Amino acid sequence: MARTYPDAPGFAAGRPRTGRPYPESVTTVLTYGTFDLFHIGHLRLLERLSSMGDRLIVGVSTDEFNSGKGKSTVVPYADRAEIVGAIKGVDLVLPEESWEQKRRDIVEHQVDLFVMGDDWTGKFDDLSDLCRVEYLPRTKGISTTGLKEMLRVLDPSHIEEMQEALGVLSRLLDHYRDLS
Repeated sequence: MARTYPDAPGFAAGRPRTGRPYPESVTTVLTYGTFDLFHIGHLRLLERLSSMGDRLIVGVSTDEFNSGKGKSTVVPYADRAEIVGAIKGVDLVLPEESWEQKRRDIVEHQVDLFVMGDDWTGKFDDLSDLCRVEYLPRTKGISTTGLKEMLRVLDPSHIEEMQEALGVLSRLLDHYRDLS
């Protein structure tokens, strides 16, 4: 049985949030992601995925797995998993702990459709011997990378640099006003 987070009624494997059993012919959709700094793009993706089947399973990358990929997160795994699990249409949240687990999860959860963002196009085609594999376009204008870049700019040391630059620009503006 897969570990789930949060461990609450409605998240048990094999049962949807309603508590009623799934119909006999159920389409199970699976995706994975870090879901750091959860934003509207993440929400739209999960909504689209939920509409593609009867059961949506989401693997959320653990902090340790991200660290091994050279990535860091702002929001800890437990919080990210809880946020994803609270989204309407998400039936099961799994910790993503390795690249290799995808094949195991597909078999264990009888997945029909494996979906990732189009930034991963072609990377998971080898799973097509187990289920259908699709890549969806990203939501335009929003990304976690972009949000992290904005946060980096707002770092206190950068704010001081921006204040200095603003002071220089202000003095230049005053100088040119005096010349006119």
